Amino acid sequence: MDKTAKTAYTIHPLMTKRYSPRTFEDRIIEEDKLNRIFEAIRWAPSSMNDQPWNLLVGLKGKNDVYDKIMDSLAEFNQIWAKLAPVLVVIVADKISAKTGTTNNVYQYDAGQAASYLSMQAMEENIYTHQMGGFDKDKMQTIFNIPEQFEPVSVIALGYLGELENLPENFQKMEMTERVRKEQSEFVFWNAWGK
Repeated sequence: MDKTAKTAYTIHPLMTKRYSPRTFEDRIIEEDKLNRIFEAIRWAPSSMNDQPWNLLVGLKGKNDVYDKIMDSLAEFNQIWAKLAPVLVVIVADKISAKTGTTNNVYQYDAGQAASYLSMQAMEENIYTHQMGGFDKDKMQTIFNIPEQFEPVSVIALGYLGELENLPENFQKMEMTERVRKEQSEFVFWNAWGK
């Protein structure tokens, strides 16, 4: 299945290849690849170089972290995410390590980290699917995460799997064409909305 983005302008091939599948191979991700993926996050930009991100890494069949993450996912996401061999929670510090005050951009910085993770994963031929559909309070409780920190996103990682691994309604979702807004809808050169 080819889901390569049909871009209006030439962009980096990793960006045209990247999409968020719901099917993954039943295959572990090699430790060296995971280390390179997590190393990429170290180098993500952040406000004042605060680096507010932390990762909870669940390896399927290897630790109970995976099961706890899975248990906190919305039911819709549990159906397909169970195919992923790795689940990662990005947890962000709401307090700046530099100033000791509220970091107003901790979620933005965590998003930068997720973006770096996604691009390095594509370089490794590992696909990712980021999720906001999870119970933050439940995750906070089951992992005993201090109030100062917030689970921001869950990311499924794995080698791309076959459509047949999914229920029929999910197969249809996987087959839909990738659609994006045109630049003219969000790039304003003269004034807001123009």
